[in-house]
Amino acid sequence: MKDSSRLVYSTETGRIKQPKPKDAAPIPPADSVVRLQRESKGRGGKGVTLITGLPLDEEGLKNLAKELKQACGTGGTVKDGVIEIQGEQREKLKPILEKKGFKVKIAGG
Repeated sequence: MKDSSRLVYSTETGRIKQPKPKDAAPIPPADSVVRLQRESKGRGGKGVTLITGLPLDEEGLKNLAKELKQACGTGGTVKDGVIEIQGEQREKLKPILEKKGFKVKIAGG
């Protein structure tokens, strides 16, 4: 039987917080479609291209982001399992990702 009692508060140190388990990056839905979308909200009018739905771990996303940034000649980052590439790059990125074997859709207008 699992012991369900645990220390919550100590008069010596106060509230005891349990460390939260570190999970890997959230795995996107299994529709296996990579989506390219443009967003400029909260960026002072500067647009970025978001790449979502990639079935890769954090290290794989960073490596792919580096390669895509070099191909476009721009900057970018990886945040919460989403690759952000500066500027409107959807048309450049689609054939690159398709060559890598991903099913790609351009989302949004």
